[in-house]
Amino acid sequence: MVVRSSLPDAELDRLFRALADATRRDIVARLLSDEPASVTALASHYAMSFAAVQKHVAVLEEAGLVTKHPQGRERIVRGNPERLAQARALLTQLEQHWVSRVRQLDAILAEPHPPKE
Repeated sequence: MVVRSSLPDAELDRLFRALADATRRDIVARLLSDEPASVTALASHYAMSFAAVQKHVAVLEEAGLVTKHPQGRERIVRGNPERLAQARALLTQLEQHWVSRVRQLDAILAEPHPPKE
């Protein structure tokens, strides 16, 4: 089965690689549920250096999951729900495919089979 996406494979790889890390997933969730935040404010939530959080944000930005905009001396980070919607669309296609396959298998297993001699 070929699953079609609106994104090229390289972008999909970047997107899912970015989401593969728990800290990055938490940053995205925080930004989508709260207001945009500076990198400094984000760093205060994690037991790691500012530089480490900055690197996580850079990976998320490369994947299109967040955007950064200068505001005074700080960089304000915002979540990008549209990019998550693209990932969700691909996962929904995969889910539909596998649900269909499991239903086909269930139907085959439900058919009566003659006993073997």
